[in-house]
Amino acid sequence: MYNFKTIGEIDLTGKRVLVRADLNVPMKDGRVADMTRINRLMPTLRDLIANRARVIIMSHFGRPEGKYLPEMTLRPVAKVLSQALGYDVSFAGDCIGEVAVKAVARLQPGNILLLENLRYHAGEENNDPEFVKKLAALSDVYVNDGFSVAHRSHASTVGIAHILPAFAGRQMQAELEALGAVLDNPM
Repeated sequence: MYNFKTIGEIDLTGKRVLVRADLNVPMKDGRVADMTRINRLMPTLRDLIANRARVIIMSHFGRPEGKYLPEMTLRPVAKVLSQALGYDVSFAGDCIGEVAVKAVARLQPGNILLLENLRYHAGEENNDPEFVKKLAALSDVYVNDGFSVAHRSHASTVGIAHILPAFAGRQMQAELEALGAVLDNPM
């Protein structure tokens, strides 16, 4: 059996919870063309809302290589998340700095905020310690629910887990349990 902490093991009431998701979804004509990654995130978001956490979602989108490219904004994804949840998801025009800090400060327990594309900053892919500190300053707890990006040694997957208390979201938990079962009982 492999040990990892899950969101079911901590009282998240009122805590700022930074969730690493994979919202690098396919888009067509400015609309999400495949809801799979969004749907897989729903159980974690619903649990966090039910536990009155202040939820801050971070993700990358495309490969902007540290530059702001309007076609790689996560803004349309915030609208789709709102529709999928039936719950308002706010959007911050940056993932660090004053814009993000102010957006997080407005969150009430049970609210959700989506931060702008992590890869607009080179520090994300470089796992830059200063970028990691700025992300960590937004939150009390880190939840990784981006199984498909967990293998990357980026600020939002590795660096932050060394600073904040880290937990697996529901998708990550399911994937790790499935892997554990296979590894514990090989054919």
